[in-house]
Formats: sequence, C-alpha cells, structure tokens
Amino acid sequence: MYKYYGIALIILLIDQWTKWLVVKNMELSERISVWDPWLGLLSHRNRGAAWGMLEGQMWIFFIVTIVVVIGIIYYFHKHSKGKHFFAVSLMVLLGGTLGNFIDRLFRGEVVDFIDVLIPLVNYHFPIFNIADAALTISIMMIIIVLFMEERAEKKKVK
Repeated sequence: MYKYYGIALIILLIDQWTKWLVVKNMELSERISVWDPWLGLLSHRNRGAAWGMLEGQMWIFFIVTIVVVIGIIYYFHKHSKGKHFFAVSLMVLLGGTLGNFIDRLFRGEVVDFIDVLIPLVNYHFPIFNIADAALTISIMMIIIVLFMEERAEKKKVK
C-alpha cells in the first residue's frame, strides 16, 4: 500500500523543482515561447486559489488543505485496497495538493508558469503549474473510478 506514496512524492518533487527553476531563472512576468503562440512559460505568482479567487486569504487555504490531505489519506487507506487506479488517483491528488500547499506555506503565493492559448476558441487558459495539472488529472481519474463503480453496481443488481 505504501508504495503508492511514491507517486505523490514524484509529483511533489517535479512540481517544486519546476517552480524553483522558474523562480531562479525567470523574471516575474517574463514569457518564454515554447510553441508560439499556443504554449509558453510565463513566470506568474498567484496569492489566491484558481483564477486568483480568495486572494490574501491564506488561513483558509491552510485549513482546507490540511482537511483535504487528511481526507485523501483516510480514503486511501480505507477505500483503495485492491483498487489500483483509485489508489493512483488519490496519490496524484495528494502530490498536487501538497505542491501548492508548500508554495503557500513558504512563499506566501503559488508559482504558476504554464501558459496555454486554445486557438480554436481563442481562449487564453489561466496560467497553471504541475500541481494544478495533477489536481485536474486526479479529479478526472476519480470521476472515472466513480463512474466505473456505479456501472459495476448496476450490473450486480441486474
């Protein structure tokens, strides 16, 4: 069971390493084009949640994050035995959660740097980081798990 924690650790390390690289090597608001104009690295700081909501309310983030981390660990140990995909999804969620928590705790803000433009709809996606990507991917994984479990339950009933 504990081997899954390595997934969270890897995500956390990659997240913190990439943020360190951005802080060390880029000026704030500096943009490096990767695939112009659709993808770039943009040094940005966020003192709130997604899209800058609740800016400056760090105490809320600390409380919520601690509760979420406890919940993830509880669900992992109580409900993921024998469920590899669910266990992985919870550890991806844990890695992403801790990545942004460390930023808030030690920097007072979250370092964001992935800048994406979606050309078909001309939408400039909010700047994000590895932890944010892990959070999004893990939520999609958990939705898949829930859908698959519901489907399996319906098959049992028939």
